[in-house]
Amino acid sequence: MTTTHPTYADIQAIVADDFAIMDKQVFGSLNSKVQLVMSVSKHVIDAGGKRMRPLITLLTARMLNDTQSEQAMQLAAITEMLHTATLVHDDVIDASGLRRGRPTANATWDNATAVLVGDYLIARSFNLLVGFNNLPLLKLFSDGTCDIAEGEVLQLQHQHNPQTTEEDYLQIIDGKTSRLFMMATKGAAILQGRDELLAPLGDFAYHFGNAFQMIDDVLDFVGDAAVMGKNLGDDLAEGKPTLPIIKTLEILKNNHSPDYDTLRIAVQTGKVDNPAKLIDMVRECGALDYCKQRALQETTLAQQALEQLPANQYRDGLYQLTTLASSRLV
Repeated sequence: MTTTHPTYADIQAIVADDFAIMDKQVFGSLNSKVQLVMSVSKHVIDAGGKRMRPLITLLTARMLNDTQSEQAMQLAAITEMLHTATLVHDDVIDASGLRRGRPTANATWDNATAVLVGDYLIARSFNLLVGFNNLPLLKLFSDGTCDIAEGEVLQLQHQHNPQTTEEDYLQIIDGKTSRLFMMATKGAAILQGRDELLAPLGDFAYHFGNAFQMIDDVLDFVGDAAVMGKNLGDDLAEGKPTLPIIKTLEILKNNHSPDYDTLRIAVQTGKVDNPAKLIDMVRECGALDYCKQRALQETTLAQQALEQLPANQYRDGLYQLTTLASSRLV
């Protein structure tokens, strides 16, 4: 298997024709009679992003059967529609004004409009899923959507809680991030009746999703704010129980550091008077080294799961996605 680090565009090019059709279907699948629904939906879908989850669906479908599949492209579009809905709801919860450098739906219209259009995107996704007439596929997506919502609620439940553990964090990101990755891969296999590959596909997606979220959480303390579209330390200010914060609190407490109470109070209250000092605490205590190592462990587990799947350029594309994600830690 290749160990090079191609660009995202290189990986996307492996399924370029499928991707182009899918990309048009994301908005083309909407059919609301309410103009505001269409306007807000177009606004959030046009905000773009890399469309990584539908790309995973397309790569998986081609890996299992190298022919263009209308069903696979539509499933990929539905996956992106669901992802977009979760982002719209996230922006309302976080009171975000910008996403990917563009005004969010809640900032452009209002919270009520954004929430309801997010609800519409989820409802429309399931409306389209029914058209497959495939009960196992519908169950995968209905169960998964429940898990996503539970993950978001679990994060809220642990917000501003300095006692949050790594186990709690893994439960949160399983719902928040990994679950949709699993739906993207396993859904493609269900469409083709390849049930014998559901377990390794699920393992790949679960561990890749975990790694992807861990990397994002590390970059909140060391990344490029302009590239990420948010300020460094935003997760800390919002009281989100991410792994770098959890591990920093654990290290400071075990070392009986006076900084422990400073960080604990900041997490509890959300009052970050000196963000640079708190960010330095996270950077200097060794927590980020631990988090990077955990992300690389999850990446390795994802890559090992791929070894159980058909070997071709599409499997290589999935592998390259994992190496591209982990290269952000360098």
